[in-house]
Amino acid sequence: MQNAPGQGLLFLAKGHLSLVSYSRYKSQCLDHCHTVREKIQKVGMIPTEEASARILELLPACTCLGMFSDDTTTTGISFMEEEEEEESVLDGLVKTVLSQNTTEVNSQRAFLNLKSAFPTWENVSSYIFFFVIELAIRCGGLAPTKAACIRNILSSLMEKKGRLCLEHLRDLSVAEIKAELSHFKGIGPKTVACVLMFNLQKDDFPVDTHVFEIAKAIGWVPPVADRNKTYLHLNHCIPKELKFDLNCLLYTHGKLCRKCTKKSGSQQRKETLHDSCPLLNYCDKLS
Repeated sequence: MQNAPGQGLLFLAKGHLSLVSYSRYKSQCLDHCHTVREKIQKVGMIPTEEASARILELLPACTCLGMFSDDTTTTGISFMEEEEEEESVLDGLVKTVLSQNTTEVNSQRAFLNLKSAFPTWENVSSYIFFFVIELAIRCGGLAPTKAACIRNILSSLMEKKGRLCLEHLRDLSVAEIKAELSHFKGIGPKTVACVLMFNLQKDDFPVDTHVFEIAKAIGWVPPVADRNKTYLHLNHCIPKELKFDLNCLLYTHGKLCRKCTKKSGSQQRKETLHDSCPLLNYCDKLS
């Protein structure tokens, strides 16, 4: 099937996502990405230093643990504080798996519960009572699926590498990292992108719900684009030096700005400064 001129095509080739750019949308994205970053920062609702600390922003909420004893909370928080200096790649991957289809509060709780119940990944890998692993992470939802994914990662690592460690990824190229992580069942582009950006400090641009909806609303991708295509397109278009800041800012803006979400009621977002969204000029859909 032939594509309309200028529309471009995103496709799958040999199990890996490949990209032919959306030329019209590429131009719009390139023209706007610098000013969008500046406008969100300028409005004052998201201090720059908070963007850099996005991955730790909800750490205090982890004191809400209720599945295990009170000691679990203390142990978990201590573990997290120790890991802030340099979290292992495997920890980062498991955290990202646990964050799928749930809130940050619940995914953090699930991770702390898992680490408190099983101090090492060898403990998780060898534990014969699978339901206990599910029990530890059930607060994050989809416990059977996530537990199976984690166990699969661990068993695959042990089989291929002889140890439960992913630190070798730090020395690989982005393409090599994507290829290796994508071999794990249940690990998709968003999970890989998060590990690349937050654990390996690589230039990548994860696309979560907030980033996805804003990108469509301001015309950076066509309305029919799905999340995987949006991820490929934005990574192709956005300059490397902007990726981290812009991603964090769009993500946090999408959470806080009531005009950038279709949700209402109990899930209504906090109002922006002066009840104004800095992105209103880019698309009527946000007005």
